[in-house]
Amino acid sequence: MGQKTHPIGFRIGVTEHWRSRWYAPKAAFGEFLVEDQRIRKFVDERLNQQPPYAAVAKVDIERTRDDVRIILHTARPGLVIGPKGAEVDKLKEALENLVDRKISLNIMEIKQPDLNAKLIAEAISEQLKKRAAFRRVMKQRIEAAMAAGCLGIKIMCKGRLGGAEMARCETQIRGSVPLHTLQAHVDYGVATCRTTYGTIGVKVWLYLGRYGEEQIDEEARPQGRGRDGRRGKRG
Repeated sequence: MGQKTHPIGFRIGVTEHWRSRWYAPKAAFGEFLVEDQRIRKFVDERLNQQPPYAAVAKVDIERTRDDVRIILHTARPGLVIGPKGAEVDKLKEALENLVDRKISLNIMEIKQPDLNAKLIAEAISEQLKKRAAFRRVMKQRIEAAMAAGCLGIKIMCKGRLGGAEMARCETQIRGSVPLHTLQAHVDYGVATCRTTYGTIGVKVWLYLGRYGEEQIDEEARPQGRGRDGRRGKRG
């Protein structure tokens, strides 16, 4: 068996930015770390695991002396913001009650969901819950990602696929996925599909090109209400 490592953790600090960006004295470090974990779990449960299924792929957290700035990267910013910003205001209030600090929320739109590994994994998971044929679902997602411009993709599903009595692993690969190259921009996402006959794990590796040479700008414009409480401009 080979020794595996997380593709993003492997690149953090080298070619990838940290997801939490703040400095804290030693006495407060543990408290802030636990808070970050609680914030991410809360956002995932509120926006991804139940309606409105807002497809939040990443949560960045920045801290100043008194404030916490949270940046949500989502494929459906309209569902997070809501009519006249009502939903984002409720989310902000709930987060402030959770951590008992002043929160600033920024919403970033993901232009191309087909080029985000986390969103691809979640989409496959949703299809498997509806008892779709797993090979066809994997093939469709691979073709969509390649058509969107990625250079390689690998999808792995493990569990009782198709309701079979014996669990197994199904892998499909297209193009190249150079996991050992630190300069290669490899996105990674995982999702768990809970079915009536057990759980199925879905892993996705997505190769977008070398850092600085990607043809893809997965992040788009800021949306929603920024630190000053005004809506961000489109474009």
